[in-house]
Amino acid sequence: MIVIGRAMPVLAGDVFQFAAEGSANSLSAKPFGLMLEALDDLKPNEIYIGTGSSPRNALWGELMSVRALRCGARGAVLNGYVRDTNKILALEYPTFCFGSYGQDSAPRYQVHDFRISIEIGGVLIRPGDILFGDIDGVVVIPAEAERETFTLALEKVRGERTVRKALEEGMSAAEAFRKHGIM
Repeated sequence: MIVIGRAMPVLAGDVFQFAAEGSANSLSAKPFGLMLEALDDLKPNEIYIGTGSSPRNALWGELMSVRALRCGARGAVLNGYVRDTNKILALEYPTFCFGSYGQDSAPRYQVHDFRISIEIGGVLIRPGDILFGDIDGVVVIPAEAERETFTLALEKVRGERTVRKALEEGMSAAEAFRKHGIM
């Protein structure tokens, strides 16, 4: 699977009951917190990117994928597990995660906020940043660096094609690197 789109960051946290009545935070009384609102707020070409809770349950599943597709979203990136993997694959909905885990979200997880800056693995992700994901992983391209990033990426691809052609024609790796500075 390959995905490219604008980040729609989602911040979640662990909970220990389906809904906590009488909490000082009215959000605690809502099953899933703001998860349903975040899902419904996805715009075309956005990628749902979620973090914040411990990896004790799946953060994404088949029904979320169906809704996200209907909203025109491009994919999901989760700092955690997903469930309903075969169904997500059948939908061909690009989803990047730790792996599969059958444990449902409720009553273990709630979304606290969305369309805010988050951090995953020391990387800041802001609403509107570009995400690109493929089998090798997911990268974040800050919105203010997108033109420069794509220009340099295209230059690198052109250079690698030149080197590949030279290697296919019999040039040694050492000679190709000496001549093109790429390997």
